[in-house]
Amino acid sequence: MKLTKTTYAAMAKTIGTITTCQSDEHRYLTGRKVIIIAILKNATSDDVDGSDYQVIDDDADLARAGGVSSDDRVEVQPWIAEKGRFSFASSDPKACDLACFAQ
Repeated sequence: MKLTKTTYAAMAKTIGTITTCQSDEHRYLTGRKVIIIAILKNATSDDVDGSDYQVIDDDADLARAGGVSSDDRVEVQPWIAEKGRFSFASSDPKACDLACFAQ
């Protein structure tokens, strides 16, 4: 079954936005504060094979690519409260799993 593509409302700043995650795929991120470091454009699309997607880490480039949609994954780094910083490791939840793109 093909899902309808949703384009999320444009944000003045996407890269560097701090939000929370509610991911079933990445349960360790659920409820955690994360920072957006890149958009993996069309990474969940049925039309894309493997890693054949665009990595966007600049807001101007993201705007030219049409913004964030439900076909995208978002590369994020979780906040590590004990260390007072964001993790060096990243994860790639679906865009719809982040509070800033919740509908």
